[in-house]
Amino acid sequence: MDIEYLKPDDIEKRSMEIIEMEMRTNPPKKNKEVIKRVIHATADFDYEHNILFSDGAVEEALKTLKEGAVIVTDTNMALAGINKKILTKHGCEAVCYMADPEIAEQAKLRGVTRAIVSMEKAAKLKRPTIFVIGNAPTALIRLNELIESKEVAPRLVIGIPVGFVNVVESKEMLIRAEVPYITSTGRKGGSTVAAAVCNALLYML
Repeated sequence: MDIEYLKPDDIEKRSMEIIEMEMRTNPPKKNKEVIKRVIHATADFDYEHNILFSDGAVEEALKTLKEGAVIVTDTNMALAGINKKILTKHGCEAVCYMADPEIAEQAKLRGVTRAIVSMEKAAKLKRPTIFVIGNAPTALIRLNELIESKEVAPRLVIGIPVGFVNVVESKEMLIRAEVPYITSTGRKGGSTVAAAVCNALLYML
């Protein structure tokens, strides 16, 4: 077996070439860049068919990032996966409140999850906000409720939680919400996927 040893940048370039060759659909160019990045992160071509975009979602995301957005994640894993160098270059920042002691204390007192309290805290941010939810459907459900009650108006929601309980329902709520979104159908998703979507947008800058 012949093994070709490549440098990291060449590996990524070659991977994208393979993904391009094996894709069977031809979505709009900017949407395609997002889908390719997700496939690159997961090696799962199902995402070619189940990543959903609201009209103009990518364009709205790029506009918001250029304005210096705050990106709010539901896990530190997603936070760690987002490209901080590009964020800083464009005056953006990324935060996750899940591990904050104040959030944990409030959640315990109220008998709710930290995901719920962290979304409520993020809703009070005054800068343009993009939410990146890849793990907790509870976070996406609470965010959808805050959107419905007009307590927050995200410029984009990347809502791609993974799992079996309330995952599909939370995504369906997002699709019905009156905000730009990028989501996935079914149970698949995760912090890695959510971060990959976010990075795809950042790379377009």
